[in-house]
Amino acid sequence: MKKDFGYVRVGTAVPELKIANPNYNVKNIFTIMKKAYKENIKVLVFPELCITAYTCGDLFNQSLLINRAEEALKNLLVLTSDINMVTAVGMPVRVDNQLFNCAVIINRGNILGVVPKTFIPNYNEFYEKRNFASAVSRISDEALLCGKKVPFGENLLFKDINSKLCIGIEVCEDLWVNIPPSSYHTLNGANLILNLSASDENVSKSDYRRDIVRLQSAKCITAYAYASAGQTESTSDLVFSGHSIIADNGKVLKEMKFNDASYVEYQDIDIEKLMNDRIKFNSYMGRIEKREYRTINFYLGYSEEISLKRHVEAMPFVPLDKNKRDIRCSEIINLQALGLYQRLKKIGINKVVIGVSGGLDSTLALLVIVETFKKLKAPMTNIIGVTMPGFGTTNRTYNNAITLMKKLGITIKEISIKEACIRHFKDIGQDFNVKDITYENSQARERTQILMDLANKEGGIVVGTGDLSELALGWCTYNGDQMSMYSVNGSIPKTLVRYLVMWYAKWAEDKEVKNILVDIYDTPVSPELLPPDKKGNIKQKTEDSIGSYELNDFFLYNMLRTGYEPLKILYLASIAFKGRYSENVIHSSLKNFYKRFFTQQFKRNCMPDGVKVGSVSLSPRGDLRMPSDASYELWLDELEKSNEIKC
Repeated sequence: MKKDFGYVRVGTAVPELKIANPNYNVKNIFTIMKKAYKENIKVLVFPELCITAYTCGDLFNQSLLINRAEEALKNLLVLTSDINMVTAVGMPVRVDNQLFNCAVIINRGNILGVVPKTFIPNYNEFYEKRNFASAVSRISDEALLCGKKVPFGENLLFKDINSKLCIGIEVCEDLWVNIPPSSYHTLNGANLILNLSASDENVSKSDYRRDIVRLQSAKCITAYAYASAGQTESTSDLVFSGHSIIADNGKVLKEMKFNDASYVEYQDIDIEKLMNDRIKFNSYMGRIEKREYRTINFYLGYSEEISLKRHVEAMPFVPLDKNKRDIRCSEIINLQALGLYQRLKKIGINKVVIGVSGGLDSTLALLVIVETFKKLKAPMTNIIGVTMPGFGTTNRTYNNAITLMKKLGITIKEISIKEACIRHFKDIGQDFNVKDITYENSQARERTQILMDLANKEGGIVVGTGDLSELALGWCTYNGDQMSMYSVNGSIPKTLVRYLVMWYAKWAEDKEVKNILVDIYDTPVSPELLPPDKKGNIKQKTEDSIGSYELNDFFLYNMLRTGYEPLKILYLASIAFKGRYSENVIHSSLKNFYKRFFTQQFKRNCMPDGVKVGSVSLSPRGDLRMPSDASYELWLDELEKSNEIKC
């Protein structure tokens, strides 16, 4: 890619070491650094005390070892003078009549700064206070290292003047305390934490280690790269696995341990998304404890054209892992049912009306209602399902709707809208043979009128079926299917609706219900407002008009949840859908998405109440406050620059 789009390639490295042999260790560190640089890694972190090895014990009291470590570092600086990569290596450093366990940050043969460890463990197998002082004991702000005075302290941040990247440092135990230093680092601007560690292995410790890295990255909305000492440390009493983790805002992107030799792993971190999230979730900076920080600047520059080393989810609303997806589907349907349950309880009504078309959305809404009535312990006959055949209704959807309602045991009403619409066309002077927007919307509004009036007659409420994707694109008729008394699908994107229906089918005890749901899953998405083809099949397919729901849901998520600019969305879509959609199709679909999203806000401004179940919602009372007449030109103008980006 010619533009980095806010990504920074971050690596963790575990070298093969010899205990108390700095020259040998630096040789291996340099070998890994060269390999990492060829992989376009921009930031690399090594384990704690890797220049000497962590398990030297009282050898740290030997001046010879400390002096040779400094000489080895000096040699490493000479060797890496042409490597533009920020690297954190661990070594003992003497300052203020004390010995500190430090991270030394280097770039292009220069020491950017030295960060001493703050929390020194002295329990169980750890005896570090025997050899090392805590950062709180330091007096100086500078250390004399390799013949130069360099910044020294736990309050150092390292910032790239070319990007938003800002690095904070922790050393092993610093992460394990109740308020880690990284909590303060990130409040003061760090968005990538490097942890040089030497955490030994025992049963289940790696699970806990993984959790604290992941959770700290989530709490701090930061990226976290953790590199731990490898198997070549001393095994006198302990075993080390080289457990290394790269996490990004609560998600583990890369993890490795028990590798036999020196190795480096890496991932591309999305710095832009981290910074966008911090601004969006403004409680992040809700309580500031002011601390004095010093910022050291460096310049990384842009990478050459590289392929993104990060998985891009084509369906960000749908978990890839089947087990996680099953759990998510169960949770979502329970949330939908809980929202409707509470609404019915609070208004004192136990009867609902729903239009059932045999399509995905109405099927999901009906299933949610059934689960709600189980909670209410109300009779299923209090659910009034209405099928309203129109000019575009096919036998397939009609039969699926009728059969499903029968099997679920609800009350069924069939009310054709054909005669009413024909009479309405005559009243307003609409030519029946003109299949325009009036022809289509009249049917949608007629159906809504039937449902509303029937709900009044029965003393119930109308439960809406429209989903998040339709609301985003305005693919609903104003004051037609856009309206209901409560909406259960309003925050469910179309790509997820399909999986929710299939999940329900998976667990359905009735084989016929299962088969119906599977067929509904396979039915093309359509409002069925235009007549079928000559064979009686669905002719009007929604995606022919508005584009692929896969693409539109991808655009929606990355616009609203992550705040990405059009070019970055285009770039990511070209990766996620490579081989499935051409770049021209993606480009035109994204352009159409922006136009529809902006121009259809007026429909969302009066959308009915409904439960929020995910991170993206379009409710004007909650997540999206947007003027109905905002201009989309800025986004389309930016999109036209796409020919400058080579993906």
